[in-house]
Amino acid sequence: MKYLILTLMGLVMFTPPVSARPVSYPEGWTVMLNNDGDKNTAHVHYSPTAKTSIGYKVENWRDKEMVLNVVQMNNLLKRWNKKDSQANAYLKSGVGVAYSDAGDFDGKIEPAVFTGLALDWEDRRFFTSYENRYTEAGEIDDFYTQSARVGVAPYIGEYGDLHTWLMLQVEHTPEAKDNFTVTPLVRLFKDVHLLEAGMNTRGEVLFNYVFRY
Repeated sequence: MKYLILTLMGLVMFTPPVSARPVSYPEGWTVMLNNDGDKNTAHVHYSPTAKTSIGYKVENWRDKEMVLNVVQMNNLLKRWNKKDSQANAYLKSGVGVAYSDAGDFDGKIEPAVFTGLALDWEDRRFFTSYENRYTEAGEIDDFYTQSARVGVAPYIGEYGDLHTWLMLQVEHTPEAKDNFTVTPLVRLFKDVHLLEAGMNTRGEVLFNYVFRY
């Protein structure tokens, strides 16, 4: 419950005032495959408008021995368009079921929900983002996660070029034994394709791929 309160506090604090964004252009589809030290994720979503997307997500949390299957909705809360930069605030929520293979919960299925805030700012040279999430899966598990990124583009590409970002990601999971993880990574994107690859401080590989159409 305390992590849910922290998430809602984040919403209160931040809502008033070519990337892997959770909402695409109107009538656009996005396929996202994410793999990091904690989980493997596949997410397909459709954006009926420029402010909303809805889709299906499956997450395999390896250490937790838990799989989430959810319908996820993403809402653009606010966009700040400046001459040379853009910032966004999103609410990302999901509802579905959790399945566990862990210990006393082996074979157990529980309702699952999550909600969280995602913020980003970027211009053509610099990038920064922050995201949090509270997940509730009945008797199986409940946990809070948050992450932040900073990035820099080593060169400024033109439209249609291959664009490159050098990024550093920090993840925090309060209940985890190693509750802070740092991941240097490289982001490449061109046209409708985005790819990210890196390795964290525990020697675990991050590999993400996004395709929009």
